[in-house]
Amino acid sequence: QVQLVESGGGLVQPGGSLKLSCAASGFTFSYWAISWHRRAPGKERELVASIGNIGGRTNYADSVKGRFTISRDNAKNTVYLQMNSLKPEDTAVYYCNTHGFWGQGTQVTVSS
Repeated sequence: QVQLVESGGGLVQPGGSLKLSCAASGFTFSYWAISWHRRAPGKERELVASIGNIGGRTNYADSVKGRFTISRDNAKNTVYLQMNSLKPEDTAVYYCNTHGFWGQGTQVTVSS
């Protein structure tokens, strides 16, 4: 079955960086687009970034453009989210998603 496992979250100071990973299994990874979403405390879940299948076309939420980069390694069945210049408002649980399947999420906390 489809499984998505996020990792790489943690506590970081404002202005710092983190790299999240989403390890996938149970489907032909290179054929499917993958997206990262986040849910901040008291807010709805929102789309952060997405990446297409073989072509790898990317899209970003306006709030993270220029700071976050989504990428994929089809040989490793993994999608990454490089997050730079982090802000307190980036604090959230980050999830990866494909075709309606969700991982368990990884907590990112940006605080001094």
